[in-house]
Amino acid sequence: MLIAGFPAGSWGTNCYLLAPAAGEECVIVDPGHQAAAGVEEAVAKHRLKPVAVILTHGHIDHVASVVPVCGSHDTPAWIHPADRYMMSEPEKALGRSFGDRLLGELTVGEPDEVNELTDGAVLKLAGMELTVTHAPGHTKGSVTYGLPEQADIPPIMFAGDFLFAGSIGRTDLPGGDHQEMLASLARVCLPLDDETVVLSGHGPQTTIGRERATNPFLRELAAGGEDLPSAPRRGM
Repeated sequence: MLIAGFPAGSWGTNCYLLAPAAGEECVIVDPGHQAAAGVEEAVAKHRLKPVAVILTHGHIDHVASVVPVCGSHDTPAWIHPADRYMMSEPEKALGRSFGDRLLGELTVGEPDEVNELTDGAVLKLAGMELTVTHAPGHTKGSVTYGLPEQADIPPIMFAGDFLFAGSIGRTDLPGGDHQEMLASLARVCLPLDDETVVLSGHGPQTTIGRERATNPFLRELAAGGEDLPSAPRRGM
């Protein structure tokens, strides 16, 4: 398994390229602001052939390079239908203006082919199977992508802005809901094996076991706590 990741753009959003091995087909996760150059560098370095772009949610810091990346490699994009509008109307998704300078740097709109995700779907892409789990809270259409354990590789979850090392995604933007986020965390994360590697939309990787023990939100949920603080303002 090959996973190449790098932080991109003004928000330092993690973009990942996932393939069975170097020299094979790959899937691109969350090509955000100014991610296109990094994608091309990773494609060339590892001799990869992109076949799909998959999105954890629709915020502009995760989708800003979808159009050029899909266009360069003639690939479809996958997104949950509740967040699809964000690709064309990013300001509506954030409830505020970016300002003229930043808007001039963004590619707003949809690629030629967009496929919509459903909860529990299994995407068979690039010789891999990724399980889609709907996890609303940060946005209405937030999802995670799961890869099962393979040989010496532990299970992996691409979490977007759902779960971070030591924190969770903010819920104060349009479509965010703190109670919905807590319910999603309990339903999606608590049943996972401690060894599950979490690759988040911002910051370093972590594991479910580490978050279960140290993340204040997961720790209190695991203990049955209900009086949790609001989600911090991290990410978009």
